[in-house]
Amino acid sequence: MAGCGGSTQTVSVSSAPVSSAPASSAGAGAPASTATTPSTTSTAATATATTPGRPEAGESGGASPSGTTRSAPEPKFVEGQSSSSADSSSGSSSGEGLGGALATLAARGYATKDTSVYHPDQTLRVLVGTRTGSSDGYGQQAFFFVDGRYIGTDASAPSARVRVVSQSDTEVTLAYQLYRPGDRLCCGSGGEGKVRFQLDNGKLMALDAIPPVEPAEGMGRR
Repeated sequence: MAGCGGSTQTVSVSSAPVSSAPASSAGAGAPASTATTPSTTSTAATATATTPGRPEAGESGGASPSGTTRSAPEPKFVEGQSSSSADSSSGSSSGEGLGGALATLAARGYATKDTSVYHPDQTLRVLVGTRTGSSDGYGQQAFFFVDGRYIGTDASAPSARVRVVSQSDTEVTLAYQLYRPGDRLCCGSGGEGKVRFQLDNGKLMALDAIPPVEPAEGMGRR
């Protein structure tokens, strides 16, 4: 009975899967079709598991261009220092913008007595600072800001005297006291050298040559 009825019972099992499916799941024919169903569900689960990974890669890929966009190149003639203080954000009020600019000067060892040259309604803003502790008032630098964000100074070394001659939304003209060899610090005999600084597509550049500090011959800004 076990020898010849086995094949006959295999046919009857397929017609009644409710009673035989749990008992003979390790058998042949009918359970094989049910075994394929979990395999498709497992592949579907695998596809669902890999799907969340793709958006994360897309998000990380989108983050890197924003990083490169934020890295604005600094002018070659400035120190290249940056400021991320909240009070130097764009759209701040006049008091906040000026206060942040004064704090920037103080952090770098400079102070100013003339805040009237700082125009918070302009894109390019400037303050001329004198080195802290300078008893004679010499040792000055121009500090530039774009929408309140500090971008650097006019030159890497301070000048004896520098002042703001004129300015517009994206351009500032500075005048440097010029000295001939042998001139005393109080009495420069070379007049003034004017240099225009212009903001162009986020880059600040000097349109005129900046006078040297103290050349062997000719005139310099000390």
